[in-house]
Order: sequence, then C-alpha cells, then structure tokens
Amino acid sequence: MTLGAFVALVVAAGGNVVGVKYVLREPNLGPLWAAAARFFFATLIFAVIARVLRSPFPRGRALLGAVLYGALSFGGFFGFVYWGLVDAPAGLAGIFLATVPLLTLLFAIAHGLERFRWDALIGALLVIPGTAVIFRDGLSADVSAPSLLAIIAGAACAAEGAIIVKTYPRVHPAAMNAIGMGVGTTILLLLMPMFNESFVQFRTGTTWAAQIYLVIIGSIGVFALYLFILDRWTASAASYEYVLIPLVAIMLSAWLLDETVTGAFVIGSALILMGVYVGALRTDRMDAPPKRRAEGFRTTET
Repeated sequence: MTLGAFVALVVAAGGNVVGVKYVLREPNLGPLWAAAARFFFATLIFAVIARVLRSPFPRGRALLGAVLYGALSFGGFFGFVYWGLVDAPAGLAGIFLATVPLLTLLFAIAHGLERFRWDALIGALLVIPGTAVIFRDGLSADVSAPSLLAIIAGAACAAEGAIIVKTYPRVHPAAMNAIGMGVGTTILLLLMPMFNESFVQFRTGTTWAAQIYLVIIGSIGVFALYLFILDRWTASAASYEYVLIPLVAIMLSAWLLDETVTGAFVIGSALILMGVYVGALRTDRMDAPPKRRAEGFRTTET
C-alpha cells in the first residue's frame, strides 16, 4: 500500500509541471497571477483542514518561521518556477528542480545544521556540468537565459525554505501550509504590478481543468500522500521522489506537450540525477534527532 502511495505521489507531482504549462497557455494570463490563484484556493482548503483538526495557531518564533517558510517556499519558489515555465520546457524545469535535495544538503552544511561530506562535494561537481549542458541546450533551443535562471533560483528558494523550517519551532503541518501558502499568495499578488500583470479570468476548459488539478491533486493530494509515506518510510527513502518526479515530467511533457528530448538533454539529465544521488540520496543525511525528523513533511511540489 505504501509503495502504491509513493508511485501515486511521483506521478501526481510529476504532472504538476505539465499542469502549470497548460495553465500558462491561457492568453494574457501572467505567471504570478496563475500561481497566486492556485495557492489562494489551496490556502483556504488547508485553513479548513487546520480548523477541523484544531491545530494551534503558531505564535512568536514559530509564526515567524511559518512566514519565512511561505515567503521562500511559495512566494519565491513558485514565483520563479511559474515565471520560468512561460518559456522553458516542462521536462527541462523538472530536471533543474531535481537539484533541490542536493541544494538542501549544501545549504544545511553552510548553516551548520549538517556535517560536510565528500560525497556532497562530488555530487555538486556532477550536478554543475550537467546543469551547464542542459542550460546550453536550452539556449540553443531558443529558451531565454532568464527563464532557465529563474527555475534554478526557484530550486534554491525551496532548499533554503526547508532549512528555515528546521531552525524554527515545530508547527502543525496543516497550519504551517495554510500560513505559508497565504504568505506566498500575498507576495505573488504584490509582485504582479511590478510585472504589469492583471487579474485575468480563466476562460478555457483546459485551463480550469489544469488549475483544479494543481489545487486538489497537485497541492492538497501531494501533501497528504507525502505525509502518509513519511509516516512509514525514512526521510531519505521518501526523498527519492525528487529524482523520479523529473522522469515522469519528461515523459508526460513529451506525450502531452510534444516536447522534444535531445541527446544533450539526456546526458545533462543523467549527470544531474547521478549528482543528486551521490551527494544527497545515497546515504541517510538526516542527522537530526527523531523529533526533528518528523518535520521532513514540510516540502513543496511544483
């Protein structure tokens, strides 16, 4: 049953990237507004869940941690990724997002939360050329450099958001995500005027279907599945989703969006996935005490 839930998680999260691409096909629909609309409804759902479960509202440093988590993991992560996906192929974005586990590990070392390991350095040395190969391949395919850099910046925001959570008091997951998504939605809405975006009503059935998927399956469903799996598997085993999700995104984007998979993309992807495995997934990197391991469920899926 747990293995089936894991497969469902990977497929659902892999479909998120493709779902975002479908939403962004809506004429005159800006990426920031598309992301804000998604998380506005997800925030309401999580708030209802928190109310039903009677989860306490955080205060003091716990509230500050939830706010910073939302700013990075939703405002920063999804703002950058949605903006990058306007131009970048879904499969390419998925591969760049596969670097999140390794970036998290490297940021944890920089913050003094985990010890330096040589395999982390080796993994980084594999990821860097892999990213360079895909980056160059994307430029040759007329994908703008700012779009590629935005996706990498989104991955960095997700990684730092996870580190921020580890340094602040624990918050119930429903309340954490309700606050985090609310903060992220607010940031996205405030940024819209800076990029000349306006509130555009979704008009096509495809856009509505993709947005409903992203809210119900891609946000609420993925969160529930990930929590279910983390309750039964180790954090390191569950984190393999980050390596498998891009593979699903590539297959779905090739099938549904007719995206081309080039030889350079395959080589670069192999280097990145190998680097993530060596640097972050090959050994259990969760050196925190058991009471902190339970916080591993606080994550973001595109």
